[in-house]
Amino acid sequence: MDTKALRQKILDLAIRGKLVPQDPNDEPAEVLLERIREQKQQMFKEGKLKKKDIKNDTIIFKGEDNLHYEKFQDGTVKCIEDEIPFEVPEGWCWARVRDIAMVKGGKRLPKGASFSEEITTHAYIRVTDMKNHSVNISNLRYISDEIFSAIKNYTIAKDDLYVTIAGTIGVVGEIPDKLDGMNLTENAVKITNIAINKSFLCIILQTDFVQQQFQDKTHQVAMPKLALERILSTLIPICPYVQQLQIVDRFQICDNFLSTIDTEKEELQKIVSLSKYKILDLAIRGKLVPQDPNDEPASVILERIRTEKEELIKQGKIKRDKKESVIFKGDDNSYYEKIGNKVNCIDEEIPFELSEGWAFIRLKTAWELISGRDLSPSEYNDKNDGIPYITGASNFRNGHISLVRWTTVPQVITRRGDLLLTCKGTIGEIAHNNFGEAHIARQIMAIRNIYSLNVDFLALCIEYSMTKIKQAANGLIPGISREDILNLVIPIPPTKEQENICNKLKATFSAIEHIEKSLN
Repeated sequence: MDTKALRQKILDLAIRGKLVPQDPNDEPAEVLLERIREQKQQMFKEGKLKKKDIKNDTIIFKGEDNLHYEKFQDGTVKCIEDEIPFEVPEGWCWARVRDIAMVKGGKRLPKGASFSEEITTHAYIRVTDMKNHSVNISNLRYISDEIFSAIKNYTIAKDDLYVTIAGTIGVVGEIPDKLDGMNLTENAVKITNIAINKSFLCIILQTDFVQQQFQDKTHQVAMPKLALERILSTLIPICPYVQQLQIVDRFQICDNFLSTIDTEKEELQKIVSLSKYKILDLAIRGKLVPQDPNDEPASVILERIRTEKEELIKQGKIKRDKKESVIFKGDDNSYYEKIGNKVNCIDEEIPFELSEGWAFIRLKTAWELISGRDLSPSEYNDKNDGIPYITGASNFRNGHISLVRWTTVPQVITRRGDLLLTCKGTIGEIAHNNFGEAHIARQIMAIRNIYSLNVDFLALCIEYSMTKIKQAANGLIPGISREDILNLVIPIPPTKEQENICNKLKATFSAIEHIEKSLN
């Protein structure tokens, strides 16, 4: 179920007068708006409002020709039929936000000031805290009494609404009672002195109709921003006050139901994600497919690799590695690594106990690692001239590579069959090179299969290792080094079992992806 689309559909029904029944006995919105105008005039006489607060108020009405007009303070009248998106029911009216409320800005922290390290009595509400409907209070920041004194005139009350005007534009919500009187960021405004039902206005401002007005009114500059005046001029439908309350109640029931679905969907998505990792874990441990004692053991595969290496050394194609790694299990059931004449226990690096017929090796024992290099802007193009230039994680799409840049002066080349891995910025993205030669940037490494091992199984091992690394670091990793990858401990099963594991995982993950798509 697409709850976002359904929520917007309910909002759309609300502003068209189709969410609750119409009652001809309700006081018309026209009478409500006239009373609001009278109240504002009285507040002006009492000095509670300034001339600027009412001078731009208008009256929108329907003429005898069934067209909509707007009457201004100077008596002029303008046809605004092209602004009216749909017909509203009998008893409803159109108005501008300025006719029923005021809009005031927030304030940034004074120059050089910073948030308090401790919780104080003054919360500072940021855009990142603002969600549609209400504020997320789980990660609020606070300011000292001294900073509060400097910006104390820029607070927001529980009777106000907020609208974000920079960054994510158009997020609308109400202020919880516990945040009454707290400070408001300069990247949001408060809608205050609201003369209609606050929750009804909150609903109206979340509709696609109003959100599109916000986007159309946004200054399209490097850092887009929605001006206060443009919010004030936003066109909204107003219904009788009794119906405002009914719409709020009906929408709340629907929204609570959709929120429950969203929560359950999120929980299910977490379970699905955890299931993928658990299945991968079983595969890497040799517990996903049955073991066959007749399969050629990994020790024979590794011996064959050593023989091939010796032949390549004799042919002068590769140099002998004086730090060649051999991992074995001792009589004491501990794992050891022999490098040259030195033998060290590496039990702390061994992630799990191996199945019969399996073996551990370092990645560098059987694969070549190629580190990328950046090109200058003058060395690449977007005109399909030369070979592809892969710059980083932005090229990776669900295990595939998106080609958007090319170069005629390649320096570090990946070949068909390589496994590509992002190592800086967004790390751990993996894709197979199935397109041929390409230049890779420094954010990418290419793992080359030298000895005809199963590259799909290696990809699973890399994915498993990257997940473990990111979990250990809480996802905060600026990059992984060449040595980190070369020294990864890789489990090697018999050749036939590698193939069986990959086939089983492919089928299982395909079923899981189908579930994920249905959730989204």
